[in-house]
Amino acid sequence: MPSCFSRFACLRVLLLACALLSQPLAAEALQDEIQQLFPKATRIEPKQEAPPVYSVYQLDELLGYAFESSDYSSLQGFSGKPIRLLIGMDLQGVLAGVRVLEHHEPVFLYGLGVQPLLDFVEQYRQQPISRPIIVGGRRADSADGESVTQFDGVSKATVSVVILNETVLQAALSVARQLLEGFASDPLATPKSDLYQPMDWQRLLDNGYVQHWTLDREEVEAQLGYPLSDYGELDLADERAPFSELYFAYLNAPSMGRNLLGEAGLHKLNEELQPGEQALLVMSSGLYRHVPADFTPATAPSRLVLMQHGQAIELYDMDFNNGEVLEMLATPLANVDAHIFRIKTHAAFNPAQPAALQLNVSLRRNHLVESSTHFTREFQLDEQLFDIQEAVAAVKPVPIWLRMWQERMWQIALLVGALILLSGVFIFQQRISAHSRGFHLLRGGFLLFTLGFIGLYAQAQLSVVNVFTLLLTLRDDFDIRIFLMDPLIFILWSFTFVSLFIWGRGLFCGWLCPFGALQEMLGWVAKGLRIKQWKVSERSHLRLQKLKYAILLGLLLTAFYSLSLAERLAEVEPFKTSITLFFVRSWPFVLYAVILLGLGLFVHKFYCRYLCPLGAGLAMLGKFHLFAWLKRIDACGKPCQHCKNHCEIGAIERDGRIDYDECIQCLECIVILNDDDQCVASISARKKAERANRQPGRDRIIATDWLPG
Repeated sequence: MPSCFSRFACLRVLLLACALLSQPLAAEALQDEIQQLFPKATRIEPKQEAPPVYSVYQLDELLGYAFESSDYSSLQGFSGKPIRLLIGMDLQGVLAGVRVLEHHEPVFLYGLGVQPLLDFVEQYRQQPISRPIIVGGRRADSADGESVTQFDGVSKATVSVVILNETVLQAALSVARQLLEGFASDPLATPKSDLYQPMDWQRLLDNGYVQHWTLDREEVEAQLGYPLSDYGELDLADERAPFSELYFAYLNAPSMGRNLLGEAGLHKLNEELQPGEQALLVMSSGLYRHVPADFTPATAPSRLVLMQHGQAIELYDMDFNNGEVLEMLATPLANVDAHIFRIKTHAAFNPAQPAALQLNVSLRRNHLVESSTHFTREFQLDEQLFDIQEAVAAVKPVPIWLRMWQERMWQIALLVGALILLSGVFIFQQRISAHSRGFHLLRGGFLLFTLGFIGLYAQAQLSVVNVFTLLLTLRDDFDIRIFLMDPLIFILWSFTFVSLFIWGRGLFCGWLCPFGALQEMLGWVAKGLRIKQWKVSERSHLRLQKLKYAILLGLLLTAFYSLSLAERLAEVEPFKTSITLFFVRSWPFVLYAVILLGLGLFVHKFYCRYLCPLGAGLAMLGKFHLFAWLKRIDACGKPCQHCKNHCEIGAIERDGRIDYDECIQCLECIVILNDDDQCVASISARKKAERANRQPGRDRIIATDWLPG
């Protein structure tokens, strides 16, 4: 017994020593990371408290600051956990670099690998935070290459890198405003909500509430150094048209916004703006407008930048009724483009301070030579329109989820339309399935849509990893914004969750799962090639069905112990390999996915039936479905086994009952029931009717045989 106690005491001492040593080691590792951001550093001060930064010196000269993003930003990544970064910045507001300290983004952990993430953050090195940094999108036509910084995104990881970019900007700007000269925020100016005077268009112009800016052709030619006729992309037919004519107005102040948009329009605008955000209306006509003809709504304009105190402020199109803005504007203008742009909170734009609008001009003389320049119009709004006070509130995080919804609006509309169609199919399944050929064409087309659009294009394959995220956020601190980051996945999950309690799991597994659709298409191939199907005995089938529930339980228990380990084990799902990455991955993952798909050629939807943990979780919730919509008749199972024999998923019992936990609701059994040439009960009833119709005729023939000659 004493030896046991002594061993236990030794173990406690060892654990305590490890715990004590872990802090210095962690601190030493962080010092090494900071040293890599500032190679010339000879001294790194301990972390100070207000603001929380590490001051970095070369001898006695301050080089800059290093800081952790978690001290300034609480933005959560797509995994539900923040991306923890170490950021270095010099005294001029130029980023020394960004290092990833911790992240849980599944697409980088077990999909694309960590290298694309490291390549992405490398783009921050030597970038000034005085310029807006935009991720992805069409390359900006910047006049001088200095107004906007545009980074290459990461394919299939758009949400993750946009969140990372916002995290960097929030943290860096917060530190800069507290410690760097030229970045400190001016006193906060808020529009006086009760100050309003009706004005017509001319009076708005006279008071400077609407700014009018005209760029003549001669001015632009002098700046470019070439006549405009050298640029074939310009339409010079109208000799009276100026190069560009712009009108712009700050909309948050009622004297401008209410006069231009009307009371209802201003109210709608304020509803769409997040707390602290501001809006700028820009209209233009002439040869060169403030946005190109192919401008994508809900993105940042490459031609237009707002400037204040020598720093560029990103404008972001609100897609606020674009195309119809002019109908609500009280202006006499015609043939102009109009957009309302959002000024985000972290930009710290002060409308009561001097500012300028910059128009970037980029024109091609030919496919090799491009001329670029920019023009600036300074302006200052009347300070009497604003209440001015010292800014004391911390900047609120930017609602990235809203941007994601705006950028993917057409995809959202298409998906919602498809879900409405699918709901109609299930509600009117008896009527639709009565037309066998038409129904099969509809189902085949929908599965192609699921694989092509939902899976391969929109990257909206649901996964058991989403379940981990939900459970962990429910346990820790639920925030719906995590799930709003990807609008298509959010819509699919919401629709699937509701449908579980109406029809069960089959609607998703049979119609909306891209990998399930891929397996079903392989089933078509197997039939076309006449591949003989392996017969799984009923006993083995029932045992194998339980395997997916065991996998689900193991993954859920692991997730509460270690999310990283659970995400690694979730590779039992081949979705990332086959759908997200389309087999562009290391060979073990590809081989695993190919084997599963290959088994599907011999056993219909092998993975769905026996291995899918997501299907198991949906089946457990689907037990509470309200309706058993799939029609059964007395002859089903007693004695008819036709539907059971044709059920490729094996979800129909011998007595004719349907196992909704396993059914994928392909509706094939309903097609059979409504087909008089397939349903045994219908065939039997028809034969009885035919015999009954023939019987009276035979009686008459027999009777006439007995009549006299």
